[in-house]
Amino acid sequence: MILTKSPISQHDPAGPAPSQSSMLRFARRFGPHFPAIRSGHRLLHRRAPQELVPSSPYYLIDERKLLKNLEIIQQVRELTGAKSVLALKCFSTWSVFGLMRDYLDGTTSSSLLEARLGHEKFGKEVHAYSVGFSRAEVRQVSAFADKVIFNSISQLKRYGHEARGVKLGLRVNPGVSHSHFDLADPARRFSRLGVTDHAALMEVAPQLSGVMFHFNCENDQFMSFAAALDAIGKSYGPVLKKMQWVSLGGGLSFTKDGYPLRQFCRRLKQFSKEFDVQLYLEPGEAVITGCAELVATVLDVVHNEMDIAILDISVEAHMLDHLIYQTSPEINAPGPGRHPVLIAGRSCLAGDVFGTYKLNQRLRPGTIIRLADAAGYTMVKKNWFNGLPMPSICVRRLSGKLDIVRRFSYRDYEESLS
Repeated sequence: MILTKSPISQHDPAGPAPSQSSMLRFARRFGPHFPAIRSGHRLLHRRAPQELVPSSPYYLIDERKLLKNLEIIQQVRELTGAKSVLALKCFSTWSVFGLMRDYLDGTTSSSLLEARLGHEKFGKEVHAYSVGFSRAEVRQVSAFADKVIFNSISQLKRYGHEARGVKLGLRVNPGVSHSHFDLADPARRFSRLGVTDHAALMEVAPQLSGVMFHFNCENDQFMSFAAALDAIGKSYGPVLKKMQWVSLGGGLSFTKDGYPLRQFCRRLKQFSKEFDVQLYLEPGEAVITGCAELVATVLDVVHNEMDIAILDISVEAHMLDHLIYQTSPEINAPGPGRHPVLIAGRSCLAGDVFGTYKLNQRLRPGTIIRLADAAGYTMVKKNWFNGLPMPSICVRRLSGKLDIVRRFSYRDYEESLS
């Protein structure tokens, strides 16, 4: 407890204040038994430090939930020998790389800047891929990457010699895939993603140390993955036997509850043994799914045939993938109930709508909304549309401590424009 002094007013019924020394003696002797002392001196209890609550809106990553996914990935690594590199295109919030680094073998990227971020903030292995490299980018990325993976044979021939001292790889399009959306299907008609010509691939095989097959998007069906892997083995066996490593890409939901992990591991190990290759997985959403929320506040509720709650965030600016794929995020809080409401963002876009829900309470200005799964392909796509405030980035550490790792200001908005 802390002793502070304040003057007594002329009409204070407590009368003249005792001396400071007598008050201190009283506090030492009887302080634990008296929550406050009415006199000219105020006895203030020393309060335990309170957690700093971030102002809405903010992204909240929970390391305890993240650890659960990471431990599954570690189990796959141990049971199969396959390495896992984080897909930075999905998630690049480096303030949690310290935890992730112990469970992953490095990073994989889709651009020079992503590759550099992986090198500088994550370390370990750096796989540098791009749909289209420039000569200057190949030279720059080769200075720190372990592998440079080209998207086409023409890029390999044009720039392969620029990647001195680096293992070269090539993306292959196997013509099979699993995706719920044509927009994200790497084997869609007229796909530009990877080599489809078997003969040409065999011709350049001596220049390669490995190949990458990225053919899944949100695939939670093991049998679909196993069938595709069988097809790849049959079609590309002669090439695979010439390689040191093979990446099976990402898009596999093997950290999802109920996924047949043992079968998955057995199949990976069989494939690796059959072709004598080091396997790589490139998990993105498998790492971060279920680990983050976007916390927002209701600013207004209007009525047009039904209640419409307007939040202090925007679908287009802060959860863009839901707008692109015409999906709705789940809501962690408030919980489900009988009150229908359309939840919308506050940008000028007429279709800035999260979705229609039935909740356990009527929303009012000031109500806190927690939108689920706000990390993968979400934080990497946030933008300054309409100049709306950018959500802060917060992390709930393993210890339970809440860290506000980044706040954004007008200066960030200004500097993003020119």
